[in-house]
Amino acid sequence: MKFTREMPTALMIRSVSADGIRIGDETHARSLALTHEEVVAEWPDKTVAELEESDFDELLAAEPELVIIGTGARVEFAPRELTFAFARRQVGLEVMDTAAAARTFNVLAGEGRRLAAVLYV
Repeated sequence: MKFTREMPTALMIRSVSADGIRIGDETHARSLALTHEEVVAEWPDKTVAELEESDFDELLAAEPELVIIGTGARVEFAPRELTFAFARRQVGLEVMDTAAAARTFNVLAGEGRRLAAVLYV
């Protein structure tokens, strides 16, 4: 008898460029938030340094084990208090440039991991 396990359908980021972030057949010209299952919303026009825990309420409602922040072409570190807030919630927080964040998101989503991301264009 052969058992097969159906993998959950995960979003896949097809490309990151100066034109935007392409997910499926749609290119998003603005920064956005997503989970492994859906594009949640356009991200507020805030710099990485201005991010606060409350900015992530909608993403954290999906109960991810990890949140990835893609900070654009260059890595910008998240505020220290934000890092501590995620640690208190026992949710991982990784910060990297957006191209690396997209690759990481695709690999982890393909493994069926519960994750969320904020990707700056």
